Amino acid sequence: MDAVTASHPSPPPAQGHHAVVAALRHSESEVVIDWADGRRSRFAAIWLLDNRPDGRHTPEGQRLFDVGDLPDEPRIAGAEASGAGVSIAFAGGPTLTFAADWLRAHALDEASRAERRPTRRLWDKELARDLPTGRYAEVAKGGAALGHWLRQVRDLGFALLTGVPTESGTVCRVIELFGYVRETNYGRLFDVVSVEKPTNLAYTGLALGNHTDNPYRDPVPQLQLLHCLEAAAEGGESIVVDGFLAADRLRREQPDSFTLLTQHAVPFRYVEKGTVDIQTRAPLIELDSEGEVRAVRYNNRSAAPIDLPEDVVVPYYRAYRRFGRLLHDPQATAGFRLAAGDLFIVDNQRVLHGRRGFGSGRRHLQGAYADKDGLLSKLRVLEGA
Repeated sequence: MDAVTASHPSPPPAQGHHAVVAALRHSESEVVIDWADGRRSRFAAIWLLDNRPDGRHTPEGQRLFDVGDLPDEPRIAGAEASGAGVSIAFAGGPTLTFAADWLRAHALDEASRAERRPTRRLWDKELARDLPTGRYAEVAKGGAALGHWLRQVRDLGFALLTGVPTESGTVCRVIELFGYVRETNYGRLFDVVSVEKPTNLAYTGLALGNHTDNPYRDPVPQLQLLHCLEAAAEGGESIVVDGFLAADRLRREQPDSFTLLTQHAVPFRYVEKGTVDIQTRAPLIELDSEGEVRAVRYNNRSAAPIDLPEDVVVPYYRAYRRFGRLLHDPQATAGFRLAAGDLFIVDNQRVLHGRRGFGSGRRHLQGAYADKDGLLSKLRVLEGA
């Protein structure tokens, strides 16, 4: 099976190259720009007024007015391109000058909007041949090495970090390189180690199927990190699978099943008697406003009894089981053995993880959760430096 790489239209002008206006025309309601590279963009009068260059505290800061303060039907009286700018005069109002580069970067034509969508590289078992990896000693210094590691998490939903000191709590210090620890009922961090009378199957030596962590939370933890303090003598191999690839396959092979899993929310629950009862409902496959997959939520161990209309139950289970098989397809699953000092991070809304079973000997991981906004913010800052 070949992995699928999402495609995007031609990129915007490269850094150091400026957007060039080839032609410009306007009506009372909009400005239309033909760019020198052949692309055409339309800008509505109300959108231009809402984004007026003098309307923010700083160029990238907070807006100084409310959208309700804008006129109901602003009219454009004139527009012209001059050098690297575009001047637009509003009837009975201001004349505003926008940088051509800024207009191109925020254009609303279909190709421009597609360019701004997140990069998405789907992958299968071949990922195991060249696992995305960083060295802790380099990544911890920040700069380019940290940016490269975070970029792999953004684009692939998974990355390894090697040479991490095997000291308790180090997983939290890794999170602090880019964001903040998300604390849960498991604490700021948690130990994954075999114990007697476990309340969670993670605390046994049993194999764990590919799963989303904590699907019973709203919102679900977006990032999970697991740091190996002590490796099992044998067995205990970690496994990961790209949930977006599985969803893509389901959409192409069984579109009706895909639709069922996106349209119906199902319950998840986790209980520790007398102390914890966490519940939520969510679809197994969540779509964004553009119809693209934005999150996958799958954990058979934490699924509560499915609560759906009677005539939906049987076809839903058919779709559910098909999706589960895709998520456990050996051709889609990448496996790797953690050594002491290795850490891996997954986008918990995309990449499912699991493990092979292990027998005698001790295996000790420490885990923690974080949110993606901190990671993406840090990456943008590093890329803009």
